[in-house]
Parts: sequence; C-alpha cells; structure tokens
Amino acid sequence: MRKKVVIALGGNALIQKDQEGTIYEQFANTRAVMKHIVKIVKDGWDVVITHGNGPQVGAILLQNDLARDITPPMPLGICVAESEGLIGYMIQQCLSNSLKKEGISRSVVALITQVLVDEEDSSFKNPTKPIGPYYDDDEVEEIKAEGYQVKKVKDGWRIVVPSPDPKSIVEGEIIKKMLDDDILVIASGGGGMPVIEKEGWGLDGLEAVIDKDLASERLAEQIDAEILMILTNVEQVYLRYRQPGEKKLDTVSLKDIKKYYDEEHFPEGSMGPKILAAIRFLESGGKKVIISHVEKGYEAFKGETGTHIVK
Repeated sequence: MRKKVVIALGGNALIQKDQEGTIYEQFANTRAVMKHIVKIVKDGWDVVITHGNGPQVGAILLQNDLARDITPPMPLGICVAESEGLIGYMIQQCLSNSLKKEGISRSVVALITQVLVDEEDSSFKNPTKPIGPYYDDDEVEEIKAEGYQVKKVKDGWRIVVPSPDPKSIVEGEIIKKMLDDDILVIASGGGGMPVIEKEGWGLDGLEAVIDKDLASERLAEQIDAEILMILTNVEQVYLRYRQPGEKKLDTVSLKDIKKYYDEEHFPEGSMGPKILAAIRFLESGGKKVIISHVEKGYEAFKGETGTHIVK
C-alpha cells in the first residue's frame, strides 16, 4: 500500500505576520514551505496539500468592494475559487521546481475542489464566520441592503457568513486516482467551495465558507491517508495556552485529547477545529495526527517536534 499524508497549511504559511502580502513575499514563503514537503516526498510518501486562504480571499473581497461601481462584484463562492486557483498556482509551481532540483520526477496538480454540505446545517440559520473588509457605520447600511448579514467588531462592521460542517469532498475519488498515477495533489484550498445536491439540478454553490482543517480531515478519510499533518503558527498544542499552568502536549492519546476537547481547552476560533479534525480522523481509521509550526514541518513529521496525537 502507498503511504499517504494530507498536509494542511495554515493561512500564515504564505503571508507571515507584519508582511504586506505582496506576491513576491507569498512566493518566497511558499518556496520555503515546499522544502519541507519535498523531504517528505523523498521519504516515499504520497502527499496531498490543502491550505487556508484567509488573507487572499479577504484581499479579493476588498478588491470587489472597491471596484463595485466599475464591474459587478463576484459572490463569495467565486472569490473562494479565485483564491484557491491563485494559491494553488503558487504551490504547484514552487513544489514542482523544488522536486526538479532534487531530481524527483513527479507531476503536481492543483485542483479546484467542491465540498458537499447539508442544506439543513444549523450554521445557515446562525452565520458567525467573519469575512472580508471592515465597514464603518455609514457603509454598513448599504451592505445590509444588498442582503448580507453583518456583525459589529472592534474595528467596525464585518460581513458574517455560515460555516457548515463538511460532509464529503466531491472530487475525492479523482484525487485518489491521481495519487495512484503518481501525481501530487493540491486540493480543498480555503476549505473548498461548499455545495449542496439539488434534486433535478445537481450541485449548487452556497454563500458560505468551510473550515480548512475539517475539510482536510474529510479528504484524508476519503483517500485512506495514514497521517494528517496540520501546520500552523505554533510549534505544539498547549493546555491553558498563555495562561497560568500552561502545558505543552508532545504525544497524546485520542482518549486524552477528547477529554481535553470536551473540557474546552481549545478555542473555537483557533485550535478547536484542528483538534476536532484530529479526533474525527483517528476515529475514522487514521493512524496519526501531527500539529506543529509551518516552519518545522519536516522535523515534526520525523517526530522531533510538534504534538503527535495517536490512538
């Protein structure tokens, strides 16, 4: 059996703190991350890369907003697809170049990915996921008139959208076949595009976003991956993070991580979805979940750092 790993890159992988987010910075950051992934490929693993898109899709939404009087703005699903394309292009090119430098002949494909969700998901009645630019009090009425729901935050108003739970990756079987054909795949960018199955119609997109880590877990299930690796902005998972009695986790069992999750050690907006993804993956038959810093990818994969969650 071929060894498969899904590597989920956090949004900080391509745009780091205090950077402007120019395309040159993003390419430089992508090249640095791909050095870790090439080492994993050299070790004999088939790799699927997923990634966040927060900064990029935010920029696209802002461009939409500023140009709305010149050209029709695109809906959220299209903006997610745009971000998946542009980030996929960067990863595809940088990974291909890194493989070539190492003398590895492997094809790399970036795939626009759709994610099936339940039309009755509770998030559609209670959208909470903030996206896009900030609006002031004068602008927000126009935004609400266009049908968007908004929420007041520290720096102004933001559009909030549903974030439904992913059920399956529409292109999961295609990705599996690509791996069988020796192709490395980039998929589920930004969580992928949420779609529902409509009777008499087929797939139809929704104004929503999918959590990238939960979508990565569903994909890892579908392709029978052994390992799910989540690379983020911390080297290890902590209990009581940045609080008295802070404790880092090295190797932790599924039983214990479920207990910590139930005790609400992991906030909803940061580590929570990552831990939920880990629990789901191991309960579905996966062997290991690794969570570490994006700059420590290969070291974490080799067991030298990171948090390793096992059955």
